[in-house]
Amino acid sequence: MPTAAPQTTDELYQALRENHERPYGRTRTVTAEELVDAAERFEETRPLVDALLELQEAYTYGSEPRKSPVVFARLLTLFDEQPDVFDERLRHLLFWRFKWVANALRALPEIPLASLRQWLTEMRGRYEKAGLDLQPYYGQAYQLAAHTGGDTALAYELWAGRARTRLSDCEACEICERALHHLAAGDDERALRTWEPVLAGKESCQEEPARSLSYALLPLLRTGRGDEARELHLAGYRGCRRNPSMAGEIGRHLEFCALTGNEARGLELLAENRNLFDEVDSPRDLFDFLTGVEVLLRRVELLGHGDLPVAGYPGRTWTVAGLCAEVRERADDLAARFDARNGTTAHADRRRARLDRAPLLDALELTLRTRGLDDMAPAAPATAPPARTAATVPESLPELIFRARELDERGHPDAQACWERLRTLVAVRGYTHPDDPAVGPLVRLRADLLADEANRAGEKDEFADAVSLHEEAAGLYDDAGLPGHAALARACALLAAAETPAEDADGVEAKAAALTAAHASLVRLHEETSGLTPHQEARLLRLRATALGLRLQTSGSEEHVAPVLTEADLLHGFATRHDVVGQIAGALLLRATTYALSGDLPAALTESDALLDRLRSHGPAWHLPRVLALRGRLRLGLQDPQAAHADLAEGLRLAADWPADAVGTSRLHTELAEVCMHLGRPDEALRHLTRSAELDLRRGNRFAAYCTYSNAAQLSLDLGRVEDCIALLDSLLAEPDVTAGELDDRLVAQLRLTHARALRAGEDLRAATAEFVALAAESAGWDDDPGSHAMIAAETAVLLGESGEFGQARKAADQALAAHARTPRYEHLSNSLRELARLQAQRQGPDGLADARAFLADAGRIADEARAAGYEAHGRSLETALAYEHGRINAYAGAYEDALTALEKALTLLGEPGPEQDGAGEWAECVRLAGAVEGIYMERPAPALARLDAAVSRLTALGHTEETEPLTSLAARLRDEE
Repeated sequence: MPTAAPQTTDELYQALRENHERPYGRTRTVTAEELVDAAERFEETRPLVDALLELQEAYTYGSEPRKSPVVFARLLTLFDEQPDVFDERLRHLLFWRFKWVANALRALPEIPLASLRQWLTEMRGRYEKAGLDLQPYYGQAYQLAAHTGGDTALAYELWAGRARTRLSDCEACEICERALHHLAAGDDERALRTWEPVLAGKESCQEEPARSLSYALLPLLRTGRGDEARELHLAGYRGCRRNPSMAGEIGRHLEFCALTGNEARGLELLAENRNLFDEVDSPRDLFDFLTGVEVLLRRVELLGHGDLPVAGYPGRTWTVAGLCAEVRERADDLAARFDARNGTTAHADRRRARLDRAPLLDALELTLRTRGLDDMAPAAPATAPPARTAATVPESLPELIFRARELDERGHPDAQACWERLRTLVAVRGYTHPDDPAVGPLVRLRADLLADEANRAGEKDEFADAVSLHEEAAGLYDDAGLPGHAALARACALLAAAETPAEDADGVEAKAAALTAAHASLVRLHEETSGLTPHQEARLLRLRATALGLRLQTSGSEEHVAPVLTEADLLHGFATRHDVVGQIAGALLLRATTYALSGDLPAALTESDALLDRLRSHGPAWHLPRVLALRGRLRLGLQDPQAAHADLAEGLRLAADWPADAVGTSRLHTELAEVCMHLGRPDEALRHLTRSAELDLRRGNRFAAYCTYSNAAQLSLDLGRVEDCIALLDSLLAEPDVTAGELDDRLVAQLRLTHARALRAGEDLRAATAEFVALAAESAGWDDDPGSHAMIAAETAVLLGESGEFGQARKAADQALAAHARTPRYEHLSNSLRELARLQAQRQGPDGLADARAFLADAGRIADEARAAGYEAHGRSLETALAYEHGRINAYAGAYEDALTALEKALTLLGEPGPEQDGAGEWAECVRLAGAVEGIYMERPAPALARLDAAVSRLTALGHTEETEPLTSLAARLRDEE
């Protein structure tokens, strides 16, 4: 918005140009209103006309149809009074916008039908007087007939049968109207054939293809083209979200979600578009939006989730049921008002048809993040529901306590369900503990629950909490007179304490030392505790071995291998003598992992094979998924990804029989994803990553979940599934803990960075640039990570360059250079600086040459630094790339001698191509550009042809025939011009 009113017409036109670049919405509209006020103070009429045209556009695309006709009336009066002010361009705009007014009047039920027809008569008269063809008039007459629900056959023929003119709606809009005509007649196939140029991206405009995509979704489903509907939903929704002038389109996307088993996504999209409840001023758009909202809410309510909180009208909180009732009343009122104006029941009939439509598919996977309505419930303490809860939790309280302890002693996964049930019962006010000596006192049960909670905390790497809980449990076990249980709790606390990172610790050495001390303490505790049961003693031996195994994992030291194997053998011997089945398996697993950590993968594989044989014959069965996961990792390490995939897939199949967190289902998915990438199956890898992330999210492991989702987003972007990537990250970045700033800020920044890159790949340059600029500003404060800031600032600079904002791009590049000086990012920064130079020379020609050369000078200094540091680029050398770019930017700027000199230097640095494919393409491209500069721009075809012919001969002799095609094409052009 301008800070001061323009004082000259030059200032006014500058302000108009700046406002025209803003997105449609209140800021643009209010600024346009202010600029009209400013234009009225000038004596000339032309600035006022231009300001009024800008204002009408802001009203039209800002969903304010009541104001658009008023502005147009002023323009029409000015045209009648001062026609000479209107040149050919302004006359074209004026007559074009008769259609805008007709459209606005149809959108307002308070405008009588007679007035709509009178306006069309006015339009026809004006067109005839100006000698203009009437096809646009007949187009508006047809749209009025379709709007009122009358017989459209004749109106359609009068419009569609006429040839298009300069004032006809754009091709994309007319295609949409013709397709909607066939759709209304019930001919889905013909409608989709008509839409094909728009759906394929061949025709577009301000409103298209977003409008057509929203209408085509259901016909695509009805004709069995679900995958195409999915793709168009993702692309089409992004083109209209949060846009008040496209509220009807958003309503149709919500309806699509409701009819494809994606009610949860529909609620997410509704929350993202909550602004529309307050900002849509067009009754027709609001009617379409609210009807789509009601389709979604009715479906959610029918599925039994009427109490879910949902985003609705501002000023109060809503449930699905409450908002559905409110929306129903308002949409019914709008339908009645339109039908009363039109004298038909068309709007009520169309509304009823949408509301009565049954789901078209039970489930269509729209996004990489599959969510159900249960996932939309208010956050509760996260616990993963066990797979067999109903079968493993006794009803009787004493039996439940006995069952929990017995399963826990065996390490059985179903113990978790019993503990969760007991935790709920004990927390109830008025809980009465069984008066049974076999059950024991309440203090023992409380200790049991604390110990289980401590184990869960340890599994989530919340070691400080685990220490506290285990120590508290130990005290309660002492109170209950159970020294063996107390000793085990203290042993667990010792191990958790050793894994707790110390703030002033010296990394690996400090942790290894802590684990050594923990092992010594565990041995002493074991020796000093008498009366242990075999299961308790086996558990203590397992903790001793685990401490040494963790030490080996931390240090990687060869000297730490033998002590682990000694402890594992001690555990194995004891567990075998006392038939503690679970710990026998545990000892064998420790041996296998120890060999793996030591680098002896064949020995580890032999151990895991033996362990799998034992588990299949003696159990316990719940160990099978983890051991299969280990063997899968080993086989991948031994370069056998196919066998690794078989093991991991079997592990995942067996894991379905057990609670996900007890058997590591989430990790199985991530490891399968890695193997799938080795096998060249990235789409399968993507599915496993998203399944893993969602499992972690449901367990409350949110950091791990977001990390995995971040990997999935990057993979989807690498695969070119841009819309999938954007949709996934849109969903994640809208999560409450993200918006509230509760998630790790660097992880959120990574999600946003991938999001920005995806927006750029999706050609949403405005949104991508805004996100990059914000990230660059935030990362400037990352004193502990200047390298990341350098990379972000460099990418930001390139996007600003693509937008033509070279002044801001220079500032961002300087930030990147300053951060690079602290933590070098040679190749990334060099690439960005060269790209900036290319953009500036290409956009500005000779005027931009000095600034482009300044970017290349910076890239040259980076190349010198990289060479001095011994850095090797991943592709061509930085010096070669720099020489080529000097050639290109000088060519863009008309400095052809300098360009040719630089390109010849680049060819020297590249060297003659060899029989290998690497480098032949770059060499050929450099020759082509040198030939073009010399032969076309410097008008020296003879040496250029000699250069090109020699290169073609060289490449042909080496078998690089594909690379010769651009060279032979250029040579043919030069010979034709001789």
